[in-house]
Amino acid sequence: MTRTVIPGAGAPGAQNSISDYSLGDAPDDAASSEARDNELAGENAGAAPRSIQVPDELAGERLDKVLAKVFPEFSRSRLQGWIEEQRVRVDGKPAKVRQPVPLGATIELVPDLLPEQLSFTPEPVPLDIVYEDDAIVVINKPAGLVVHPAAGNWSGTLLNGLLHRYGAAAAGLPRAGIVHRLDKETSGLMVVARTLQAQTDLVRQLQARTVKRRYLALVWGSMADEGTIDAPIGRDPRERTRMAVMKGASGKPARTHFRRIDKALWHNQPVSAIHCDLETGRTHQIRVHCAHIGHPLLGDPVYGHARGKRSVAALPDGFARQALHAWRLGLVHPVTGRAMQWRAEVPDDLDALIEALGFGGKEDEDEVGFDEDMFDSAYTDEGYVIGSDEEDYEDDEDDDAQDEDKHA
Repeated sequence: MTRTVIPGAGAPGAQNSISDYSLGDAPDDAASSEARDNELAGENAGAAPRSIQVPDELAGERLDKVLAKVFPEFSRSRLQGWIEEQRVRVDGKPAKVRQPVPLGATIELVPDLLPEQLSFTPEPVPLDIVYEDDAIVVINKPAGLVVHPAAGNWSGTLLNGLLHRYGAAAAGLPRAGIVHRLDKETSGLMVVARTLQAQTDLVRQLQARTVKRRYLALVWGSMADEGTIDAPIGRDPRERTRMAVMKGASGKPARTHFRRIDKALWHNQPVSAIHCDLETGRTHQIRVHCAHIGHPLLGDPVYGHARGKRSVAALPDGFARQALHAWRLGLVHPVTGRAMQWRAEVPDDLDALIEALGFGGKEDEDEVGFDEDMFDSAYTDEGYVIGSDEEDYEDDEDDDAQDEDKHA
């Protein structure tokens, strides 16, 4: 039987496929990342050799403690490492960590470049360009690619690839033109600005919610036919690398609209395929919202074990990332004012999972639709679809930096 319920998931003749993704909070992200970029620029400027005369009140103390006080911008562990690497001299002589500092001594420090400083460098990271003009570029991000350098991922990111591809133009923009993010293990579409004017406009569109985003997610359990998850999201106070649904003023408004498009059984456990439309773009929004209502995403290593929905059977072929893909993206072009939209095929690993789980068993056209008219009505002036016939489409065509870590 031909799989038809999930369009584009490897079915013959399909033009595209469905998907899902998570955006960072654009306004906060823009402000915090810009401040961070400025801080890093300041550290880079100070990476040259430094010399300081030790204040009299610190005479006699251990060298590592003195360094921590006179160079507070560096951690003590980093300073100790530099002492061991002979990057520190006291009165012109190589120093030791525990040696006392003489009265009136002069300390010379030659700091090594920090990982943070080395991260904003061009690297030939492959980029799957879906659309490109002088103002914007739309990228189909693969799972495993980090968007922005952060702890645990200081190189090989999408930002490094943008700096390599666009050179000085990207280097002159905050975050190389990035206005929103996808989690490391989430695949799919994202837009990047190529000019400051376009970046400012896209951030405003994200704030005004005129950027349309639709995803495919595979979740545990039998989801309702359709609904809206309206639950504020904030950083989990018990585990700062996670996000959580919060009560009161500690969370930011977050709303996810969903509709089930198919269901199946895996080792007697129900699983559902859903479309999600984001009304807001909080960090990990879809993953947190689905887990909150007891339907965590398949393969999600962070939020995948909601109470009562714990997986007891490994997923096919060892699938071990959140089953989430950014399928559709729509926006108003920041220069021309034209409405545009794009679609991205489901990647091979997710497509194989869809088939292995048995989705698409019923040929029910009603299962396919998900407010297509609502989405398309605002974004039909220009359209470009990945995987479509070239005759039909021209070929030219939201929180903190720390969220992009190894657990993203």
